[in-house]
Amino acid sequence: MGLLTGLLTLPLAPVRGTMWVAEQLAAAAERELDDESRVRRLLVEAEIDFEAGRITEDEYERIEDELFDRLELAATREVG
Repeated sequence: MGLLTGLLTLPLAPVRGTMWVAEQLAAAAERELDDESRVRRLLVEAEIDFEAGRITEDEYERIEDELFDRLELAATREVG
């Protein structure tokens, strides 16, 4: 980057920095969503909560459906 270009784009530095942080956060969130072991652990925790009476059957089924969808999505991303 030349001196003139650097001076002209200097006001955009905070925006570029913010965009970089947002991209890093999005990538980390995507990795966490796709982490199969984390999803399986959440399934076990939901089952324990249901058996202990902390959540209703409807809540358990909703959580289970969401987590199975995440597992399926992660599997298709690994293949693709």
